[in-house]
Amino acid sequence: MIISHEHKFIFLKTKKTAGTAIEAALSELCGPDCVITPYREESEEDRKGRPPQNYRIEHPLKPQRPLWRKLLGRPERYYHPSVGYYEHMPAHLVRAYVGDDVWRSYVKFAFDRNPWDRQISWYFYKTKSKASRPSFESFMASRRRAYVDNHEIYMEGAKLAVDFLGRYENLEADLATALDLVGVARKLDVPKSNVTPDRETRQDYRSYYSPHTEALVRDWYAPEIALLNYHF
Repeated sequence: MIISHEHKFIFLKTKKTAGTAIEAALSELCGPDCVITPYREESEEDRKGRPPQNYRIEHPLKPQRPLWRKLLGRPERYYHPSVGYYEHMPAHLVRAYVGDDVWRSYVKFAFDRNPWDRQISWYFYKTKSKASRPSFESFMASRRRAYVDNHEIYMEGAKLAVDFLGRYENLEADLATALDLVGVARKLDVPKSNVTPDRETRQDYRSYYSPHTEALVRDWYAPEIALLNYHF
């Protein structure tokens, strides 16, 4: 997640939509006062500009670091809300932190992806460290484990919270559109970052689905399917 005070934009980072790569590119536009949230250490070398900065804040709505982590001396995780700003923050919380004046005057944008394709990417990402990868069917048996909450990041209730919602499938052109709204004329090179190792050998996403799992995705993600007119 990035808040650029120089260019007056807020980028809300969604999951499995090249968000880390987009952040890596956008950080090149950031100055010393901008908010840049951290992400996986192994991806930090892909950043084009500034490293994580200004993301630790004190705010009445910010949750406290879990006591058990303090007692055990466990480090704070980069994606935990207790750090302040964090990578997959929902719009309503960003608004609360920056205030209504900044929220209204800055250009907000995010990206999403065909939910059937995104779900396969999420499956491979979440099971990449398993000695024996479970089947997609068994992975989908637990909604709590398998659900991707992107819609909740860029919506506030039933209302779209961003000024522009781009598509992963049209990444470079839609990022250029977002930057045009911001008033940035330059083209940014988006690196490949945080890519699951077996990405290049993966089959077409449709081949992983049964009628049951296809219907699950259709049900779980009905709002964004309708919003962006995605099809299986």
